[in-house]
Amino acid sequence: MTDVLVDRARAWMAEDPDPDTRAQTEAMLAEPQALAVFFTARLQFGTAGLRGPIGPGPGGLNRANIRRVTGGLAAYLQDHAPGGIVVVGFDGRHKSDVFAEDTAAVLAGAGFQVVLFDTVCPTPTLAHAVVWLEAAGGVMVTASHNPPQDNGYKVYWSNGAQIIPPHDSGISDRIDAINSLSELAVPDLAELRAAGKVRRVPPEMAEDYLARVLANRVHTGEERRARLKVVYTAMHGVGTASIQAVLGAAGYTPILVPEQAEPDGDFPTVAFPNPEEPGALDLAIAKATAVGADLIIANDPDADRLAVVVPDGKGGWRPLTGNQVGCLLAEDLLTHADPEDTRPPMVATTIVSSTMLSRIAEAHGAEYRECLTGFKWIANAAIPFDASGGRFVIGYEEALGYSVGDVVRDKDGVSAALLFCDLAAACKNRDESVLDLLSALYRRYGLHASRQVSIKLSGAEGKAKISAIMQGLRDDRIDTIAGVPVIERTDILAGSSEDLLTGRRTQVDLPSSNVLAWRLNEGSRVLARPSGTEPKIKFYFEVVEPLDAADRLEHAEQRAEHRLDALERDFRGLLR
Repeated sequence: MTDVLVDRARAWMAEDPDPDTRAQTEAMLAEPQALAVFFTARLQFGTAGLRGPIGPGPGGLNRANIRRVTGGLAAYLQDHAPGGIVVVGFDGRHKSDVFAEDTAAVLAGAGFQVVLFDTVCPTPTLAHAVVWLEAAGGVMVTASHNPPQDNGYKVYWSNGAQIIPPHDSGISDRIDAINSLSELAVPDLAELRAAGKVRRVPPEMAEDYLARVLANRVHTGEERRARLKVVYTAMHGVGTASIQAVLGAAGYTPILVPEQAEPDGDFPTVAFPNPEEPGALDLAIAKATAVGADLIIANDPDADRLAVVVPDGKGGWRPLTGNQVGCLLAEDLLTHADPEDTRPPMVATTIVSSTMLSRIAEAHGAEYRECLTGFKWIANAAIPFDASGGRFVIGYEEALGYSVGDVVRDKDGVSAALLFCDLAAACKNRDESVLDLLSALYRRYGLHASRQVSIKLSGAEGKAKISAIMQGLRDDRIDTIAGVPVIERTDILAGSSEDLLTGRRTQVDLPSSNVLAWRLNEGSRVLARPSGTEPKIKFYFEVVEPLDAADRLEHAEQRAEHRLDALERDFRGLLR
């Protein structure tokens, strides 16, 4: 096997355009066992593109792989919009700018008009630009909140949403058809710019984004903005300029966490650049405590996610979950909707997010959609709804992703930040806290408490273990979990759901996906699925706890946590 890897590495070096990865390959050839990491298997083009460690060979993210993938994308787009516009953006990770330039050169060499951001940009800005420019598609070079050693390549269709079937498999097939990089034309970028084949994003695009984000607001009182003190961290990502522009235009002056305000691909102050990770918001919390802030908001490195932290009323700080932020925004937007807008409203979330959104939708007469995990599914539910005369209000997923209206057909942590600041400011103007509003929400709809548990299982052995766990759960007839009867079992891969009380089977109206779900008595739920972007299997638990007027929120939350503990403990015992 070593000889095969050596031959593969030498062949790779012959085509590699990057001196950095050629040098890395040369060093690995001196110790051939090191080749196994990057030269055993090809990094696969997945449901939205590529994501993986920066490094040489077919198993790494590098300039050669970027060119090959872009060549496949260009070939596929030629069938749909030959000679059209393709927008390319990039974040602040290592090599992102170089990968974006290679992408632009290959697309232009294939005959497309390329609009290339000339500096780092948030992912939602790229998604908005695709629609604004009426482009055939877009590419964003980002690995979102992955570790510093990773990067990625995300593909958008002409509707501004991430690609879904059949486009993902169609592009992958075109990538596989490329035998050698010599088949691709890669003109000099400077010459392409001089010839007008690669151009900058017009400033009017950012102006349009800003105007449309501001138009989504439902709270606009001057006194509300003036009283709210907001601390913001970009998590060493690209969100600072956009947050300052959007919040500034709305009358806020965000207080930055200076150590994390500028893009830095090393992410030096955090162990993991994900605001959900323990410790990631420590600097923001320290800053907020020092300045007496009312609210902390944070984006992940490409600014498509939003984290929110609020005072806990006891001198400390409490991070809100994605479910809590999504439901608070949904209730706020539906409650304060323009009464003259008669279009039927719709809200959407994913199958692993809280079911509380369904109760909010019912109370406000809004249509409710549940989609597969991944914002591309929410976007592709919203687009035809709007086209048919409806009004998409908000979509969210529990992993801190939110999209409001039709400004961006993907997660947008910038516009969501503005709307949450408005919500918090309106609360303060009424001498209430965000937690007071959350408590009122729970009293109306029931306290929906949720928990996600991930088990990391890397490599081929881990992949096999994940597959075995999912198969074991399919084979076992689980009738109770933590003593609570299962009343419905759903297998989305098989496309069916079984009512265990009646034995009736129904078809699931969702694309096939490796997801299992158990609905329990008392409103509880358990779901299991492999991650689509990381070597993990994920489990989701939800309970609904009644909360009456005399009940204290913290007591109801404690009861819910005990029930979640019991569900998780018992369910883990079922894994094999």
